[in-house]
Amino acid sequence: MDAGHEANNLILVYEYMANNSLEHVLFGSKNIALKWSTRFNICLGIARGLAYLHEESQFRIIQGDVKAGNILLDSNLIPKISNFGLAKLFDIQKTHISTQVPGTA
Repeated sequence: MDAGHEANNLILVYEYMANNSLEHVLFGSKNIALKWSTRFNICLGIARGLAYLHEESQFRIIQGDVKAGNILLDSNLIPKISNFGLAKLFDIQKTHISTQVPGTA
C-alpha cells in the first residue's frame, strides 16, 4: 500500500485493561465487590467519556453500541469506552438526533 492511501485510515489502539469489561465484573467470574461510590464513579466516567466523544473531541463520534460489555475497566476501575464498530463520525457544525436503536443485544 502506498503512504497516501494508508494516511487516510484511522486506527484505534487500546491499552491493557486489567479488569476486563464492566459486564465481566458485574455478571462474570470476576469477583469484585463494587461499592456504590465505585459504581457511581464508573457511571460518571462513562458519561464523561460520551460527552467527550460527542462534544469535545476533534471528531464528533457517536459510539452506537454502549453496553456493559463495551465498557473496559483498568486496574483502578476507571472506565474506557470501547468497540467502535458501529461508531459514526459527524460534522462538528451539524447536530444529530436519532430515535433508532443501533447495536447488538
